[in-house]
Amino acid sequence: MTGIVTKSTGSWYIVRTDDKKYHECRIRGKFRLQGIKSTNPISVGDVVDFELEENEETGIIDKIHDRKNYIVRKSVNLSKQTHIIAANIDTAFLLVTVDNPPTFPGFIDRFLATAEAYNISAVLLFNKIDSHDEHQEETREELIEIYTKIGYHCVEISAVEKTNLDVVKSLMQDKITMFSGHSGVGKSTLINAIEPTLDIKTAQISTQHKQGQHTTTFAEMHELSFGGFIIDTPGIKGFGVVDFEPNQITDYFPELFALKKDCKFNNCLHQKEPKCAVKKALEEDRIAPSRYFSYLQMLKEDEEHFRQSQFMH
Repeated sequence: MTGIVTKSTGSWYIVRTDDKKYHECRIRGKFRLQGIKSTNPISVGDVVDFELEENEETGIIDKIHDRKNYIVRKSVNLSKQTHIIAANIDTAFLLVTVDNPPTFPGFIDRFLATAEAYNISAVLLFNKIDSHDEHQEETREELIEIYTKIGYHCVEISAVEKTNLDVVKSLMQDKITMFSGHSGVGKSTLINAIEPTLDIKTAQISTQHKQGQHTTTFAEMHELSFGGFIIDTPGIKGFGVVDFEPNQITDYFPELFALKKDCKFNNCLHQKEPKCAVKKALEEDRIAPSRYFSYLQMLKEDEEHFRQSQFMH
């Protein structure tokens, strides 16, 4: 039998089959995936084959299908290992609020770059439009112009007044999706407005999850009444859980990646190098200064991180 993993508790997995039946399954013996040093071989979103045991209630998973993508978090105790949070995600939504709390461009850009790195389609949802004054509306419109120009889908919504929720639902229908964003941007309000039966408590930031204390958190996939699934990841505060190689960061900014081939040096980092196509585009207002600044920030962070990791080994 084949099904999709909707919940994992470490040793047991809940697998949903196409006939909407749920089976408790475990793994047969040692089950390791090649190329991935992971603390969990199977994650929520994985498509698996399993056989029912004699009791016909529980099953044994004996095969995992190829993943189209997956999100990982580094396992803190075992530095070389990772924890797979979820697999086979179609769309990741980022809730953006201009104010209360403010979502800064740097955070948006790291989210989008991470989605590009994981090969996940990203959509920006600009929430709380019902509470914006003239200045906030202007800021919102500027941001939407920047991201639409690059090719990202932006939707203006109000979770409270249910504005444009039909648009969000149509983007979620028959897909596996997840929501991200700072605490207070309205994730739980939005999810509960879209699917009232779920009552997901996404707004609570885990007190156990402060720096230095790490508890394993398991994602869970919830079925949507209009078709598709939403993944809830209560332990993941942000989405930026990937380590970038400094020379790869350009690849995850689509508008910079498109210019990369025109730089004089093929290893150009678009900082002080001569005849850089990215800096030329910046001078000619063809790329947004905020995006270039985010790129430099990520480059700086990752170079520092790279130096520290070299020092530690």
